[in-house]
Amino acid sequence: MNTALTIAGSDCSGGAGIQADLKTFAAHKVYGMSAITALTAQNTLGVTGISESSPEFLKAQLDAIFTDIYPDAVKIGMVASKELIETIADALITYKAKNIVLDPVMVSTSGSRLIKEDAAEVLKERLMVLADVITPNIPETEVLTGMTVDSADSMEKAAIKIYENLKSKGGHADVLVKGGHAVHTANDCLCVDGRIVWLNGERVDNPNTHGTGCTLSSAIAANLAQGLSIEESVKAAKEYLTGALKAGLNLGSGSGPLDHTYWLDINK
Repeated sequence: MNTALTIAGSDCSGGAGIQADLKTFAAHKVYGMSAITALTAQNTLGVTGISESSPEFLKAQLDAIFTDIYPDAVKIGMVASKELIETIADALITYKAKNIVLDPVMVSTSGSRLIKEDAAEVLKERLMVLADVITPNIPETEVLTGMTVDSADSMEKAAIKIYENLKSKGGHADVLVKGGHAVHTANDCLCVDGRIVWLNGERVDNPNTHGTGCTLSSAIAANLAQGLSIEESVKAAKEYLTGALKAGLNLGSGSGPLDHTYWLDINK
């Protein structure tokens, strides 16, 4: 069985974070493991508390995983402090991790910054250069580039700018600029090996979108773990996410979670 590791925060309500990642791995029939960067108290209405892991305990988790069941792919989600980012980067280098998917969680859907300025710089300098795929949404793309991203043309320019900037620093990541924050479309722009590939998507009329970014990035990791190319992995992950939205799960009083398990019914 192929294996994948998620390094991210825990969502006790199960819609995002490591819970969404593990459900996505299981739906793709990939054995999932997790290293928890933080515990959160949250539900479909919002976050009420966060308790970060210590760098020492995060390192212990990563050592335990990599020295026993080596992951075929690694997905990295929200990491709020520079100390934890450094811990993750050191482990990825030490254990020669492969197929690294980084979801640079920096800005919330409402536009709030979710990471301190010094941590954001360490994320760019230490983790982004190690990644194979980076999946910023439009607000995060604007933070990474300093550009206003409000059109297809600006999405392309931003994706290329991030790709070339990483390449100049010795990085090699392909860049997926997610178009979910656009008003009229759900099209994503992928810069792979320096060329632009547009992935047209269907905007699903479903207000329950909690954990969409986590789900997409972990689906990409699951596909990479099974040997698909980056372009194939992104395309398949986008199809999976669309189906999870279309399934129409409606739980909670706020923006509810996706139906990660619909995939199992159609892939028996």
